[in-house]
Amino acid sequence: MDQSKVNQLQLLQQNMQVIIDQKQLLQNQLSEIDSALDGLKDSEKAYKIVGHLMVACPTTALSGSLAEKKEILSLRLKHFTAQEEKLKKDLEVLQKEAIKEFGSKKNG
Repeated sequence: MDQSKVNQLQLLQQNMQVIIDQKQLLQNQLSEIDSALDGLKDSEKAYKIVGHLMVACPTTALSGSLAEKKEILSLRLKHFTAQEEKLKKDLEVLQKEAIKEFGSKKNG
């Protein structure tokens, strides 16, 4: 296996790790938003953090804002999931090539 394929394999693995980390971050943010939306259902008062201040905000406005943010994060998560699937396929192809080359060099 030549050095360029080794470099390509390492790059794909690094990209995969970055995508997995980003997906985890998005999933955590979505979980926090879901928790906040659940909390707003039972609340009469709501507060929104603006800079370093906590400001009173109507629950409906805050719920709408959180729902919009959730939708955006869900779309980003879908995008990262698609990227992850493509990278998995690319990695599998490259790994099979590496195994094939390694096997032919070992036997030859």
